[in-house]
Amino acid sequence: MKNLVALLFFLFIGLSMTAQNKKWTLQECVVYALENNISIKQSQLDLESAEIAKSDALGNYLPSLNASASNSWNTGLTQNVTTGVLQTQTSRNSSYSITAGINIFNGLRNLRESQRAKLSLLASQYNLDKMEDDIALFVANGFLQILFNKANLEVLKAQNIVTLEQIDRTNELVDAGVLPRGDLLEITASVASERQQIAIAENNVQISLISLAQLLAIQDYENFDIAEEEYSIIGDEFLLKNVSEIIEAAKESRSEVKIAQQNVAIAEKDLQIARSNYLPSLSAFFNYNTRESGSNRFEQVLDPDNPLIITEIGEVEETGQTVINTSPNFVLQELPPLPFFDQLYLNDGISYGLQLSVPIFNGFATRNSVKRSAINVKRTEYQLAQAKLDLESNVYQAYVDAKGALKSYEAAEKALESQELAYQYAKDRYDVGLTNAFDFSQSKLRYDNAQIEVNRAKYDYIFKLKVLELYFGIPATELKF
Repeated sequence: MKNLVALLFFLFIGLSMTAQNKKWTLQECVVYALENNISIKQSQLDLESAEIAKSDALGNYLPSLNASASNSWNTGLTQNVTTGVLQTQTSRNSSYSITAGINIFNGLRNLRESQRAKLSLLASQYNLDKMEDDIALFVANGFLQILFNKANLEVLKAQNIVTLEQIDRTNELVDAGVLPRGDLLEITASVASERQQIAIAENNVQISLISLAQLLAIQDYENFDIAEEEYSIIGDEFLLKNVSEIIEAAKESRSEVKIAQQNVAIAEKDLQIARSNYLPSLSAFFNYNTRESGSNRFEQVLDPDNPLIITEIGEVEETGQTVINTSPNFVLQELPPLPFFDQLYLNDGISYGLQLSVPIFNGFATRNSVKRSAINVKRTEYQLAQAKLDLESNVYQAYVDAKGALKSYEAAEKALESQELAYQYAKDRYDVGLTNAFDFSQSKLRYDNAQIEVNRAKYDYIFKLKVLELYFGIPATELKF
């Protein structure tokens, strides 16, 4: 038993360490964000709401069926529901009803609302697609920002090691009288400055990790980290395409224009629905109802003591014989209420019919509703035109940005090559005492900045290429890095 407990304990520790040491790749981050990001979940809820609205529209075609029941007590002068007589009493009465209704014609409103619900569902799907694309880009940008910050940190640490080694060499040159002691102080000051830059760079790495973790809806900030892979430049073939080709592909695939197109279709359908109010509506209904009472009932029965009433109504003129009339002598007798189900059977009734409603005048409400809907159609048409212009402008901007990022990256690489040679030359001269520490530090600083600029330009170029790929219609989950 002890061995089993120990095994489970070490297994748990091993799993915990594995979870803590997990390093997320970019593809894992994108997939996880698409499943867990809060903004995407909100868009998914909008899609679910649109599906419910579609179900509502389909339900409008079906008849309605409603049942009602009531039970009440009355004390005082009230009408006896079984006799119709007003009397002072305490009574209990109940009633039951079932009503069915159906719209036969309501100006084609049901049809148009059903069509509108389908359009809204499609628009919600496009909104979800756009949100997923946006989140994928945010994740990619955040991931590349971490890589950039980490690369900068490594550059600063490596150069700090070189500077520390240079202190020892400077000490030797100072002791030999080749360099003045001021150069040693200059190098020492450079070490302090570099350590400050390292601290800032470490902070930037941590902040960018937290930002990406929040985007992924991951709460364990302390243990979150990414896989430090070497990301190549993939997708530069898109710069060989004509920008008009990318624009046409974007119009076909991007959700911005599709959303605007759906909004126009929805506005046009709203206009049709508003015009439906000009038309008459016809509905049918059927109602079954019954009631029951706990009050005593009254019934006419023959008087057992005097069952007949004999009255004289005249006499025969020829004979003088008296003519009499005999009739039963009924009296009211109070009886207990009938059984519950017997009362329901005896007191039931049905009603059915048609109801026609013809709009004649309603204070300009329908006319103004139609006008507002027509204005909204125009507004959405302008928004569609603007969405197309914005998409075209954004694609042009992304294309130009990607080309500019390529030129910046190529220039940064050339600058790095030149700064590396200049740094090596300054280092060689400093080692033999032909230059001072200040000039050497400036050369080293320019070399450090050139390395950082190459990293920045590289990851900026990669990101700009991913934006072009999305505009060309490549799904977010299929972006290549």
